[in-house]
Amino acid sequence: MMELWTQLAGGFATAATPVNLLWALLGCTLGTAVGVLPGIGPATAVAMLLPITLKVEPTASMIFFAGIYYGAMYGGSTTSILLNTPGESGSMVTAMEGNKMAKSGRAGAALATAAIGSFVAGTIATVVVTLFAPAVAEWAVKLASPEYFLLMVLAFCTVSAVLGKSTLRGLTSLFVGLAMGLVGLDQISGQARYTAGVPELMDGLEVVLIAVGLFAVAEALYAVLFERRVDASQNKLSRVHMTRQDWRRSWPAWLRATGIGIPFGCIPAGGSEIPTFLSYATEKKLSKHQGEFGTTGAIEGVAGPEAANNAAITATLIPVLTLGIPTSNTTAVLLGAFQNYGLQPGPQLFDKSAALVWALIASLYIGNVMLLILNLPLVGLWVKLLKIPRAPLYAGILIFATVGVYGMRQSAFDLVLLYAIGLLGVVMRRFDFPTAPVVVGMILGPLAEAHLRNALSIGEGKWGVFVERPMSLVLLLVIAAVLVLPRAVKLLRR
Repeated sequence: MMELWTQLAGGFATAATPVNLLWALLGCTLGTAVGVLPGIGPATAVAMLLPITLKVEPTASMIFFAGIYYGAMYGGSTTSILLNTPGESGSMVTAMEGNKMAKSGRAGAALATAAIGSFVAGTIATVVVTLFAPAVAEWAVKLASPEYFLLMVLAFCTVSAVLGKSTLRGLTSLFVGLAMGLVGLDQISGQARYTAGVPELMDGLEVVLIAVGLFAVAEALYAVLFERRVDASQNKLSRVHMTRQDWRRSWPAWLRATGIGIPFGCIPAGGSEIPTFLSYATEKKLSKHQGEFGTTGAIEGVAGPEAANNAAITATLIPVLTLGIPTSNTTAVLLGAFQNYGLQPGPQLFDKSAALVWALIASLYIGNVMLLILNLPLVGLWVKLLKIPRAPLYAGILIFATVGVYGMRQSAFDLVLLYAIGLLGVVMRRFDFPTAPVVVGMILGPLAEAHLRNALSIGEGKWGVFVERPMSLVLLLVIAAVLVLPRAVKLLRR
């Protein structure tokens, strides 16, 4: 335990340098802005900024991206409450009661409980990350190639099944990503695969390029082509404060929601939508003010989901940092950011890049305080962002993405590929195919292939190696449960 606190103190020393504090503030500010603006989201923002931050020192860059990630969760509540327009998916439930409170003249109390609840839940979840991430990493070091291969198969199954409305569409997206991961030179034989004789493809497809194309370019093009202009009515912003009764009703909801959100973040179950709905259902059931739900707006219905959202988001860093398994769109892009710097998230990360990991964890504590300060007094400023016209906003995203990708290798081929991937992303959005499995498949696919080959060499070519080892057998059963249980539940409900 003493060693853990020593490492955390070292992390604070790194994260608290003026340069890193500035990057954290910039990330938190930009993340809040991204959360406030409907339709952009943290995955798009991180993907768009990946090429531009290539020259930035890795620790500063990761602190910056982490700030954007959880800053967006704070900002998303502002539009949900005032406009009934969630800035990102985790804020959908907040809109249900938050907007009702705003219409009843209690927008300030709703915004305050959302911001303070996010701070409380985010801080508790960060403590959990601090305490348990090293233990998970120590356990993961003991695993061999058969277990790693099955962990990646589990990641493929959960991301494909959970992200998106259809498992079949999720798996289709995954196979597209796996195919992209195969492009380039074979790791063992050194032979070119699926390059079509194009020299630029010999080194494989750039993760950054694919992420920017699928998220930033596709988002902008889709908005231009298919989304109609929506005139949202804004509710009057009252003073951001809570009464004694509001505090009394909010703090149990914050704690309950934190307990719901953290487990969902830790397991590869994808996104924060499930814990926010569960939290809302819990608060509605336990509340003594049933009549306020769906009418004037119940403050518990804002406090709970918002805290659950932030707790789940912070806890997702455990599977990402310790196992290299992303559980959402943004963590998939963050995984690409790590690889961009030659870092492979997983159990070895805590040994090889301990300074970076602990600085990143320390920045979560600092960022939560920054976001509380940014969100409560400056809420009026964030509301003004909503007046930015959509046309110049999306044009700016396209220019940013194009310049960033061209700056990586100064290649015209990269730009053609960028917009081809962007159009693929538009088609995927149009027909409801999730995009995160593509990035996950592309990043983890080559690693899964390498571990599969190693596993078969350990088993002397026999597939029984996956059943003979206790841990790999457990993982096989978990994978089977992920694929079978949802369908079994559906059949039973009929």
